[in-house]
Amino acid sequence: MSLEGRVAIVTGAGGGLGRAHALYLAARGARVVVNDLAQEAADRVALEIVAAGGEAIAIAASVTDEAAVDVMVERVMEAWGRVDILVNNAGILRDRTFAKMSLDDFRLVVDVHLMGAAVCSKAVWEIMRQQGYGRIVMTTSSSGLYGNFGQANYGAAKMALVGLMQTLAIEGAKYGVRVNCLAPTAATQMTHGVLSEESLARLGPSLVSPGLLALVGDDAPTRAILCAGAGHFATAHVTLSHGRYVGAGSDAGEQVVAHWAEIADRSGDIVPAYGFTQAERELASAGLSTDVAVTQR
Repeated sequence: MSLEGRVAIVTGAGGGLGRAHALYLAARGARVVVNDLAQEAADRVALEIVAAGGEAIAIAASVTDEAAVDVMVERVMEAWGRVDILVNNAGILRDRTFAKMSLDDFRLVVDVHLMGAAVCSKAVWEIMRQQGYGRIVMTTSSSGLYGNFGQANYGAAKMALVGLMQTLAIEGAKYGVRVNCLAPTAATQMTHGVLSEESLARLGPSLVSPGLLALVGDDAPTRAILCAGAGHFATAHVTLSHGRYVGAGSDAGEQVVAHWAEIADRSGDIVPAYGFTQAERELASAGLSTDVAVTQR
């Protein structure tokens, strides 16, 4: 499966997981834009790609700087005329328990992870729509999907990226733009001190990057959450239980408490195709029909 002719932007690619992503995509034939906050780090990775026979451009820019990201995309369009793949990988950690965490550190992490991905996605969105092809990968995390002690800011940002992915995938569908999430577990600068040395030794970033091939190729899914680490791959899902109708009586709250086990029973879980599925199910349970149309603009 080749990515020949495809142009990929990888943010935060000066080291760690981003570097592994850039090298992997280049090895598959893609022309790669190595983005990093530091020009020197981006240059090193771009030189690695070129030395191995690939094509790469190193561009330093903060993903939170809209003007700088726009300039980066303009440079790519001038050089290669298209953008097919965007891997939103750039991120930071500011771990602390919520009691000790400053709101400045909360905002900073959300800004880099969530707003950085939104800024970069917005910069390539119209290009992908116009060319009728695009693949965007958000980097989520098990900390966002399931929570993790001391990572309220990081977890909030990472779960927010799932919400961004869900909506962009719906809006991009008719334009050939597919949007997915990658939830990696890898030994990087961000995970040192979080995992044991023995675990880190088995979690090389290069063992995650092959998952990108499934998410950015011609036959890529959309709205998938791929979990990857140590050569193991799985998918995660946001599901909706079958639930129970308790009515609108004055004892509705008590009914919810009394029937909690049935309401939370996961045996009939579904993965909703869109957000209105919840409303449709609730109205149907109340004996009402609904015709909810999802308008794609």
